[in-house]
Amino acid sequence: MEFQEAMLKLMVHKSKENEWAFATPERAAEMSGASPSSRRKWKLFQRSSSAIPSKTSKPQAPREFLCPISGSLMADPVIVSSGHTFERACIHACKSLSFMPAFPDSPPPDFSSVISNLALKSAILSWCRKSSVDPPKPLDVASAEKLVRASIASRNETKLQNGVVLENQLLINGVKDTPTVNFVHAATDLTRRPTRFHSSSDESVTAAPPLPFSTPPSCYSSPSSSSSEIETLNPNCNSNPSLSVEDEISIKLRSCHVFEIEEALASLRKITRTREDTRTRLCTPRLLSALRPLIISRYTAVQVDSVAALVNLSLEKSNKIKIVRSGVLPPLIDVLKAGTPEAQEHASSALFSLALDDDCKTAIGVLGALPPLLHLLRSQSERTRHDSALALFHLSLVQSNRSKLVKLGSVPVLLRMVKSGHMTGRVLLTLCNLSLCADGRAALLDSGGVECLVGVLRGNEFDSKATQESCVATLYGLSYGGLRFQGLAKTAGVVEVLREVEKKGSERAREKARRMSEMMRGKEKEEEDEVNWEEVLNSGFGSRTRCQPGGELEGSSVNSLDF
Repeated sequence: MEFQEAMLKLMVHKSKENEWAFATPERAAEMSGASPSSRRKWKLFQRSSSAIPSKTSKPQAPREFLCPISGSLMADPVIVSSGHTFERACIHACKSLSFMPAFPDSPPPDFSSVISNLALKSAILSWCRKSSVDPPKPLDVASAEKLVRASIASRNETKLQNGVVLENQLLINGVKDTPTVNFVHAATDLTRRPTRFHSSSDESVTAAPPLPFSTPPSCYSSPSSSSSEIETLNPNCNSNPSLSVEDEISIKLRSCHVFEIEEALASLRKITRTREDTRTRLCTPRLLSALRPLIISRYTAVQVDSVAALVNLSLEKSNKIKIVRSGVLPPLIDVLKAGTPEAQEHASSALFSLALDDDCKTAIGVLGALPPLLHLLRSQSERTRHDSALALFHLSLVQSNRSKLVKLGSVPVLLRMVKSGHMTGRVLLTLCNLSLCADGRAALLDSGGVECLVGVLRGNEFDSKATQESCVATLYGLSYGGLRFQGLAKTAGVVEVLREVEKKGSERAREKARRMSEMMRGKEKEEEDEVNWEEVLNSGFGSRTRCQPGGELEGSSVNSLDF
């Protein structure tokens, strides 16, 4: 009996525990004798992944800071001959693996020459500091080769897929029951028939297509009306309103018909002549890529208009570096060497315009623009000569270009032009820059530069005060040549010339002349105060001085013996 009572109590206790386990909070409160409000309620909920706050995203780097091959920030950016910029390690990997990357909106890169892009490197580091991003680390050769191999594999796979798709498409087209009908040609044929039999009807006039030369070309439109320019450029805008001006020009520039290319170039040259917004909007990689092969076209009109349009595009400061990076410099330099006279005139203007940007000076010199510019100083076209001289002046502001000009033998050529009075002012600007480097000073002193410049100042025949200032500034740069300059200056009579400049010259010329006079007087005084050590040594070893009791010196004079 006791065992049965114990089992009964155990069963009752278990049933109460199970009832507590599956009871609702209200039921549990009733079972415990407490109110529902006096017990704590628990709610379970699941938070969605979108509600979880994500980490702060890193700022996106500008596109020009990224290497086209690695896709990451460049630690050591370099410029290649075509104007593209890559990571240096990626260039070495492409050369070793014989891989040439392809870009949809620009020509293939040229790896023949590589120069460091220090301006872009400093811009990347500055952006990293401002954006709180760690500066990029140089890419090692193994990683670069791995990236290039991945690009090669991706290109091969894409070619294989495109080949399969093309083969399948050809098979599908080959088994079609009904061939496709070109409704455009059909409509054209239908609209031409009434004109053949009813040429006098109004309907035939509207249906007839316009003659090729019935509308004037865009180059004859008024420069003051921008709307007429756009209408002339895109006469079929009603049929395809979504086609922009850039698309219209780019399509025509790639046409196989020469007259369409000439029409597009004439329109591009005209609309970029005066409108700044148009120059900025149309200077895109796509249009520059289409313009690049036309610069060296065998058709004179195409070559002239393409280079002239490039000059107009280069007038905007933001376009200059885009043009250099697009790869148009090599064909532009080819025009300088062997283009038509009018094309050479525009090419020298384009290089003068591009040389105004500090970021373009080094690339222009590396790609070989200095020799043809130096040669064009003797061109028959006055504008070509002047623009070439100004381009050389701006390019010689960079030390690397100054050294190249000295090695090319430019100093004797420029001095001969100064003596002949040919473009004296512009040539003196370049000579002044060359006098700032040691190689340039040595070349000027060797070529009789001091005598030439003193002769120009003595003649006092200047077309402007700036010419006199450039001449004095060049002499001032040569004055850092030391004793050699001082000797040549004395022989040429520079002291009298400087006195004349101090009296009648401009303010800047007087200041430079005064400094040179003081410097030369100071050197003369130093020479007078200097001890002639050779004489002292000779006197010390060649004579003996003895003091006699009377205080007189015996043999105090120098004993000079004739051998």
